[in-house]
Amino acid sequence: MFQKVLASLGSGGAKVDARIIDPAVRPGGTLRGEVLLTGGQVDQQVESLGVSVLARVETGNTTADLPVQSVHLAGRELIRAGSQITVPFEVQLPWETPITSVLGKHLTGMAVGLQTNLDLAGSVVDPQDVDAIPVEPLPAQHRILDAMSRIGFQFRGANLEKNRLDGVDQQLPFFQEITFTPSPAFAQAFAEVTVTFLARPQDVQVVLDVVKKVRVAKGGGLGSRSQSMLGSFVVQNATLAQNNWEKQLEAWFHQVAAPRAIFD
Repeated sequence: MFQKVLASLGSGGAKVDARIIDPAVRPGGTLRGEVLLTGGQVDQQVESLGVSVLARVETGNTTADLPVQSVHLAGRELIRAGSQITVPFEVQLPWETPITSVLGKHLTGMAVGLQTNLDLAGSVVDPQDVDAIPVEPLPAQHRILDAMSRIGFQFRGANLEKNRLDGVDQQLPFFQEITFTPSPAFAQAFAEVTVTFLARPQDVQVVLDVVKKVRVAKGGGLGSRSQSMLGSFVVQNATLAQNNWEKQLEAWFHQVAAPRAIFD
């Protein structure tokens, strides 16, 4: 009886441990792994077992771990004391899943992980740890990031913002911003540039947000402020290698950097 009481309080009860099989996955791909369910000191009824992909998203002045995708694995199963059960799983990631690494290097500011959810009848189950998921960019995403680097822009950091972009077909309730410090050629004109990817099966929509430095008259002198300017283009997977993306990006940046008014 004492063991049953301890199990109901989470001591000596069943435990789970998830393992990701794939070393890395891409947006739109399948995350594969397995959950090891180990029985505790007494037999227990499993009400539900599942996994969720979570992403840490900025919501105003705070952050929240929001679900990207969830999969139910089992329910109403009896786990015998001391037994071990391996449950394989596959999670189909949305195309807009944020990337967290490039060529194995973690993107600063990104937190996407796998959480195992275990619900035991009559038991208090502690929240399980979240295992980090390395999400590598799609070829089109990697090509644009590489082009930004080749024309001298330096990666600064990345974040997820709970919001919607105007004029685009956005599936998730948040989007990723990958921020760059401008190259020396644009340092006088730009404060920063952010890149957002909205991937789809056949292409990737790229949204560029340039924070442009703008001079304004203030109190008889010249003050300074910034203005956000958006640009967007689509990268087709089938014709990815046929474009000079460095040339295209530089041309658009020069167009944005050009003065538009007397105080610009």
